[in-house]
Formats: sequence, C-alpha cells, structure tokens
Amino acid sequence: MAGHARGRRAQEQRPGRGEFTGGCGVTDGLGLFDNSRRHDQHDDEYDYDDEPREPRRKKRRSPTFWVVAVVVVAIIAGGAWYGVTQVLGFGGFDDYAGSGDSDVVVEVKAGQGTADIGAALKEKDVVASSRAFTSAGEDQPKVKAIQPGYYLMKTKMSGKAAVDRIITKDARVGQLQIRAGTQLDDIKQPDGKTTPGIFSLISNAGTATINGKKAGPTVEELRKVAENTDLAQLGAPAWAVPFATQAEPKRRLEGLITPGVYDVEPGLGAQELLTKVVKDSATTLDGWGMPALAAKTGYTPYQVLIMGSLIEREGIEKDFGKISRVIYRRLADNIRLGFDSTINYVLDRPTITTDGSVRNTPGPYNSYLNFGLTPTPIAATSKAALQAAAKPADGPWVFFVKCEKDGTSCFAETQAQHDQNIRDARARGAY
Repeated sequence: MAGHARGRRAQEQRPGRGEFTGGCGVTDGLGLFDNSRRHDQHDDEYDYDDEPREPRRKKRRSPTFWVVAVVVVAIIAGGAWYGVTQVLGFGGFDDYAGSGDSDVVVEVKAGQGTADIGAALKEKDVVASSRAFTSAGEDQPKVKAIQPGYYLMKTKMSGKAAVDRIITKDARVGQLQIRAGTQLDDIKQPDGKTTPGIFSLISNAGTATINGKKAGPTVEELRKVAENTDLAQLGAPAWAVPFATQAEPKRRLEGLITPGVYDVEPGLGAQELLTKVVKDSATTLDGWGMPALAAKTGYTPYQVLIMGSLIEREGIEKDFGKISRVIYRRLADNIRLGFDSTINYVLDRPTITTDGSVRNTPGPYNSYLNFGLTPTPIAATSKAALQAAAKPADGPWVFFVKCEKDGTSCFAETQAQHDQNIRDARARGAY
C-alpha cells in the first residue's frame, strides 16, 4: 500500500507559474487558484498507516454535577407543582385554627375578587393562606358580594372564621355617607334632635375601637384642620381656593365636600382623613363638569357652586331649574334674594320660615339685608342642583314659596301673585 502511494506521487507533475494543466488546475502567484491542497487531501486518502489509532477519550461528569442537577430539577418541578395546585384549587393549604387574636383593619379595593381579598387578608396575617379563605367561601354566596371598603378583622383567623366575620354588617368600618344639603356643622331640629353635620359624620366614620382603644379624630380636631390648613394642601379645587380662602375660617370649606359615599380608614389623623374626603370631592366636581360647567353663566365657578347650594336648601329637585331662574333674575335686577335658608344656615337650624327677629340681624349671610350671593356655599350641593345653577329654566319668575307639604314650590312674576301663593300655602298647611 505504501509503495502504491509513492508511485502515484511520482507521476504527478506540478505546473509552473502561469501554466494551464486542464480542468481546474489553474494557479497564480497569489495562490488564489491553487488546487494543490485539494490534491493533497485526495492523496491523504491513500497515504495512511496500518497502525490503529488510539480511540478518543470521553469526558466523564463528576458525581457532584449530577447531584446538583437532580436538586435543581426537583426544586423546579416542586415549584411548578405547587403553583398548579394553588391555581387549580387542589392540594393542601395552610390554615389557622380559631376565631383570631388581635384587631386589624383590612382594605378591600374596587375590582378585587375572592382570591384578591384572600391575598389581602393573608398579607395582614388574618388568614394563613389565600386558599384558606377562598376554600371556606366557596359555599357562601355573600362572599362574592363583598363591597370595597375597610373591614375590622382579627389576625390568625381560620378561613371559615374570616369568611363568617367579613360578611357581617359589624365588620364594615369607615363608611361615610353625606347627603345633599348637609352642612359642615350639626343642625338642631325643632324637636331637640340633632342632625349630624359633615364634621360629625367624618369623625364617626373615622373612629373605631381597635384592640380596646378608641382611635380616630374628634370634631374639634377636624374643624381646626379645616380652619388652619391651606385649602390647596387639603386638595380643594384650584378654581375655588382663592375665593374660599377669603371667607370666615370656620366656613371656608363649606360646599367643597360633595354628597356621596366615602370609605375612610379608621384611626387616621384629622388632616389625613379630611384631605381624602376633600380630594375625592374635587374629583367628583371635576366629573360633574366643573369648572367648565360655569363657562357660559357670567359667573365664576365658585359663584355657581354657591347658587347650587342655595337651590339645594330652598327646594326639591323638580323645582331646581325654576329656583335657579329666580336667583338669576333677582341678581340681574339687583333684588335681594330674601332666602330663609341663608339665615338658618348661620343659626345651625333647618330651613324653616324666619321672622323679623332674625331677618333684621346683620351678617354676611343675611340675604334679606344684603344684595348678591352669600360669601360661601351653605351646604353640600348635588349634581342636579349644580346643573340647574349653570343652566336655569326659562321663565319670568321673580318669586317662589313652598306651597305643598311635599316641598313643591309655587312661582310668581309679581308681588301680588306671590302674596296669593303664600295665602294658599298656609291654607294647605305647607308651612
């Protein structure tokens, strides 16, 4: 075999520079067309030894490598299996026993489902796991009806105990409802009862007994914050701040808290609670179209808000547009408004008929003596009253009086018509 290879090499003639050998045997000085390597490779096919080559050694993994690999795979598989059991709802889960230890407030946010609520409870250590809550609530339809807000729970409750607690009325804390026409201070009724004002409502909602201690702001603490804190810092609308700041300190926040349902966390400080309510109200007013709503009225947005509060306290919703027209006409004709509601406001009384003993008492809110609007709103204004203030009904009315027991008003263009409406209202026992 070796001799055969040497004989073949002897017959091969390598061409000189620039010579053509046929086929692809072209060469040049740069070796760009040098096919000699190709021939050498072919020669090597025949030029080999008879001695066997040493086989290639394979690398072997150490035992440590395989141990680590097995551990990693086990961890990944175990984590995946745990995730599947939690998502699909099978397998075991952690759960406490009993009705719980210490009080804790938990927030349920808008849009949260049962699993989200369970996670929130787990974060506060109310339950040992989210599954403990969701599993216990599977057969309780009220769980799906849980509303956003704050709930007074206990730490380390069993899933069933947590479900049983959170669906009860007593668990809900911090809920606050402000009705249209409510003012900051309490109102004294003729029968001696007291109608809570906004400060009292906030104080009550923001106060709870937690672990044996009563926590939350007092009415006086809220009033102090309202009188002394910068209104912009409290979150009042920018279009209202310059005008409200000029008012008497104890009344400057009047009308800037809108009707609605609020959720406040019990135990917070007076400024933190009041800021939340004022900011939420500013968002509500923005949603109602303020300040753009007042653009075509000829009045500032704050003046329109004042009008809205007067309309709210003077009549019922079906008459709002007509009452608004009376206000616009009296302001345009430079006629005093003459509203009992403005006098009753500073006296902390409901809207009742006044007489000369109070109508002749000087003061910035006496619309029997003063021309124009009151310095501030006199109550929380509803969306309907605010819209009426921005767009009064068409009509010639200058006067109105409550003429029916249900609160309906009768409207008139002349003083004579108005006097007759008053006589008819008294005859019907309207007031």
